[in-house]
Amino acid sequence: MYSLPWSRNVPVKASATNRLWRRCFSVTRAGASQLAGLDPSKLVITKTSTPQEPTAPKDLVFGKTFTDHMLSVEWSAANGWHAPQIVPYQNLSLDPATCVFHYAFECFEGMKAYKDSQGRIRLFRPEKNMERLNKSSSRIALPTVDGGALTKLIGELVKLDSKLVPDLRGYSLYLRPTMIGTQKTLGVGPPGSALLFVIASPVGPYYPTGFKAISLEATDYAVRAWPGGVGDKKLGANYAPCVVPQLHAASRGLQQNLWLFGEEEYVTEVGTMNLFIALKNKETGQKELVTAPLDGTILEGVTRDSVLGLARERLVPKGWAVHERKITMREVAEASEEGRLLEVFGSGTAAIVSPVRMISYKGKMVGCGLKESEEAGEIALQMKNWIEGIQYGDEDHPWR
Repeated sequence: MYSLPWSRNVPVKASATNRLWRRCFSVTRAGASQLAGLDPSKLVITKTSTPQEPTAPKDLVFGKTFTDHMLSVEWSAANGWHAPQIVPYQNLSLDPATCVFHYAFECFEGMKAYKDSQGRIRLFRPEKNMERLNKSSSRIALPTVDGGALTKLIGELVKLDSKLVPDLRGYSLYLRPTMIGTQKTLGVGPPGSALLFVIASPVGPYYPTGFKAISLEATDYAVRAWPGGVGDKKLGANYAPCVVPQLHAASRGLQQNLWLFGEEEYVTEVGTMNLFIALKNKETGQKELVTAPLDGTILEGVTRDSVLGLARERLVPKGWAVHERKITMREVAEASEEGRLLEVFGSGTAAIVSPVRMISYKGKMVGCGLKESEEAGEIALQMKNWIEGIQYGDEDHPWR
């Protein structure tokens, strides 16, 4: 159930710069290949002496309650991965000079465990999270990890705290794998040590209002990501700069920022979600589901990939077109004015699917196809039900 296939990244053709880098660091690379890998057979478990009782679902606030245990694995440049440990949930002890505090050597993942109607616990497409974790860590000079081995260890953590996994539909155990650089230094360079840890939080709906449509502010006065940057990696450093613009949006009654990019005002993503736009083609009238391409300006969302996969599997045979392409905010506003904008929704691990009612753009509110009495469009609701059906084991699907 937990051990799903691990997909390694496909190597790209080396440029002259890359070839030079490889020659310069060939000794380091050769040494690194001899380092110890992550070994689940060496797992040591120390159980808590004060186990907690499950929190009532009605009292769960997203990310505020945590389970009894956590997974912890140290890494060093000299030895590789140390023996993994599951220990009681506890504070970390780090020197004030630890490099994560000064240079943001930190990346993380967001994934969930679900309890099905038979009481079995499932992870949803964990191999995608492991692949993305390695893309993020390698981008900031942190070590990569065997995704299959880490998935097994996460499975052991979830099994140990299984009584704290909510068993209601719409509830789950949110998992946060995190890697930080732990070397004590004020010099800027690749960390010589790192810590990988996983904590878990029983959660209900991401938004306190539940599955209801939100409104967005099309944000052009600040930039979240740019081509060649790290906006497509899941780094903590990408999130802190977005909080002030989100507060500004909230002061105007809007829940999230919709990040626009460039003079063309391309739609990229929302603060915590990828974005999907359902509209009718202006020339042909064909229904289209559009999302921004993976060009470095958006996060490679696991739920995004799932929505695209299900759309191609189930909507295309019904006459829909599915596109990963650039789309401007002006195109979205024009489609709304002309009655061609069918619906807009966000996708992400935390919320799964989040319908959008309005987008504030240049002082005007752009309607996103919902009637006043509706909280979700047809496609958003279908996607939510399809994905949850797979996550909770109701449907026999390859992603189970």
